[in-house]
Amino acid sequence: MMHKKTILITGCSTGIGLTCALGLKEKGWTIFATARKETDLQNLRDQDLNALYLDYTDQSSIDALVKTILEQTGGTLDALYNNGAYGQPGAVEDLPTAVLRAQFEANFFGWHELTRQIIPIMRKQGYGRIIQCSSVLGLVALPYRGAYNASKFALEGLSDTLRLELHGTNIHVIQIEPGPITSHFRLNALKKLKDNIDIEQSVHRDQYQQRLARGTEVDPDKADKDIFELPPEAVLSKLEKALDAKNPKAHYYVTVPTYIMGFARRFLPTQWLDAILRANGG
Repeated sequence: MMHKKTILITGCSTGIGLTCALGLKEKGWTIFATARKETDLQNLRDQDLNALYLDYTDQSSIDALVKTILEQTGGTLDALYNNGAYGQPGAVEDLPTAVLRAQFEANFFGWHELTRQIIPIMRKQGYGRIIQCSSVLGLVALPYRGAYNASKFALEGLSDTLRLELHGTNIHVIQIEPGPITSHFRLNALKKLKDNIDIEQSVHRDQYQQRLARGTEVDPDKADKDIFELPPEAVLSKLEKALDAKNPKAHYYVTVPTYIMGFARRFLPTQWLDAILRANGG
């Protein structure tokens, strides 16, 4: 009997995670799809996905998730796709340290804990793919995205180190770097801006108000839409390549801005690059 490949995908309530879970299911993968809210979990079940609860900020939920997967697979897992994350906007000087810490708990520390629990499984079976959904903002920084920038820069460094340390184990560490992707990400980020930043007392108040004004359209998928924006299927395509390639790349870029910024940070003088980032980050 042929082994049916298994993958754990986090952050499957909407957008990239949901699209990747459904797309790989169509390709014959056994999917473990996670979300936090019961309504999202039920939506995943309604689409015949194996829905499991995960809150990256809750150690016990990570422990329970890994235990459940091992019970259902008999102790194996072919691939992990860390995807669940959110963006906390705000100028660095306006970010309460507790808010920055919360960003890292969800976008970085939780990913690390889940990954380190999965690595022994892959070592024992002798193979595996650890795929991280990073961002163009793990390559370059934009103003007013300091918390998210920092979490993705940290993820890039940790993942690059892990790739070096796992060399020769047949466990591949891969990073996918999307640029603008159609999702509820911006809408959720605007809520975080209003919840956690003292807008009225900030010297950046005008910039915040402009961002809020651009993001108040009825359709959240069109709010603050980028001309280079692609649907989440673009990420699915790169994920499939990362999973199927005999020798996968360490990095897969998605969207034109990621390719441009990947080139620019290597070859442009810092002053030129900063000017471009300032113009595009307001």
